[in-house]
Amino acid sequence: MKTTIVGRKCTPKESFKDHAEKKLAKIDKFFGGDGSAKITASVNKNNTTTVELTVQNNGLFFRSQATDPDMTAALDKCVDSMIRQIRKNKTKVEKKIKSGNFDALIPEAPAVEEEVEYKIERQKNIVIKPQTVDEAILQMNLLEHDFYLFENIDTGDINVVYARKEGGYGLLEPEKE
Repeated sequence: MKTTIVGRKCTPKESFKDHAEKKLAKIDKFFGGDGSAKITASVNKNNTTTVELTVQNNGLFFRSQATDPDMTAALDKCVDSMIRQIRKNKTKVEKKIKSGNFDALIPEAPAVEEEVEYKIERQKNIVIKPQTVDEAILQMNLLEHDFYLFENIDTGDINVVYARKEGGYGLLEPEKE
């Protein structure tokens, strides 16, 4: 597995990098060496460390994040959380990985107009790919996000799925006037 380790407001030590490679071997067995991982470690104001782990394979993204005073312990929590995610969704994930339905498309950058009253704090470019609603919900859960933007494979429209506070999921579909 190709691994990238990035430090924000810190420089991860060589021992952390070695530990990360050993821990990622546990995740790598699920993907057969085809995945790529990015570990971002950052030091917070309260002397804790947040580690964010993102693994990509065949267009599927897995993400976990943990905070701990010890950087290595935070990484261990991230890896354990990701393994739980993969096992929880094992059959669905295996089906998606084997089917190869997640071919990457060219990302489209959204047009951003600057207005005086709004300040854009962060802009993110995303790859929008045709998916079923079930695939989009699976991807949202794997990323541990509250919503997910995707192209509905059935309609060709851009849709959003989201986790409802009361439980369950919602789907936003465009309506043309």
